[in-house]
Amino acid sequence: MVATALASLTTLPRVRLAPHPTPVDTLTRLRAALGPSCPALYMKRDDLLSFGMGGNKIRKLQTVLAEAMAAGADTLITCGGIQSNHCRATAAAGAAQGLRVVLVVNGVPQERPTGNALLDRLFGAEVRLVATRHDRAPMMDAVAAELVAQGRRPFVIPLGASTPIGAAGFAQGLEEVLVSGLRPDVIVHATSSGGTQAGLIAGCALFGLDARVIGISADEPAHILQALIRDLLESIAERLGGSRAAVGIDKEIVVDDGWVGEGYGIPTADSIEALTMVARREGIVLDPVYTAKAMAGLIGHVRAGQFSAAETVLFWHTGGQAGLFA
Repeated sequence: MVATALASLTTLPRVRLAPHPTPVDTLTRLRAALGPSCPALYMKRDDLLSFGMGGNKIRKLQTVLAEAMAAGADTLITCGGIQSNHCRATAAAGAAQGLRVVLVVNGVPQERPTGNALLDRLFGAEVRLVATRHDRAPMMDAVAAELVAQGRRPFVIPLGASTPIGAAGFAQGLEEVLVSGLRPDVIVHATSSGGTQAGLIAGCALFGLDARVIGISADEPAHILQALIRDLLESIAERLGGSRAAVGIDKEIVVDDGWVGEGYGIPTADSIEALTMVARREGIVLDPVYTAKAMAGLIGHVRAGQFSAAETVLFWHTGGQAGLFA
């Protein structure tokens, strides 16, 4: 059943937004700074994906966009916070394919857009502002109905493109790690809407990589994300025609929600330390919302002795540096 599911995964239709594999960097100086008990550290540089200023959402959108275009869509509708990386990536994807994009975002209006909000407009997206995150789904439905009444063909992309097909698109990225020659024992990343972690778990199972996948939550409690990821894995198995075990659903879903702090997008002392340490040791920029908190989690695990010095740990950089300029 693994072979069947893997064949289905590798032949999933994709719009090739970013055809170039991203590098895997060795974090030599960061490892030295963390002491002799630190495992070997590597970083998968999805911040360098060659489209729309990169980030993990590009991998998901390659398969989601193929699905939208197969459905005959002429407009993409999605949602997020006012500084959403996903919204920025969707705006870029729509521009590249000649599709109209409507973004439903919540947050405080900016007199002069910055960061991702600036890029949304640069890529030509139409932005509809709502008061809270709870208002986003109803507004997306309203926009879709409005466009249908105008004779258009909208395609609604859920938050983070974290659908089964989006997560499966992310799973394809595990092949790049294996081609690089690295077989990590642990993969650490930022988790929020669940699609990236579901994709990593499924990808490890399908490509035969026995790695622990640790998601560091940027907002939601662990139990909520674990349930969401499990549901996504169930749907991926169904979509790819494989068994539940083939996509790793029998493995423990590890989510660490101890690094969120006061809430989504609010820096912590640990995340500021992590962002600064990586910049000054490796010359690599993290973002304040997701990857800095995920790196804080990785550093915290090292300091607590939760990794063996003999292990190999891969940090999956999911991008988002535009958030530094918000």
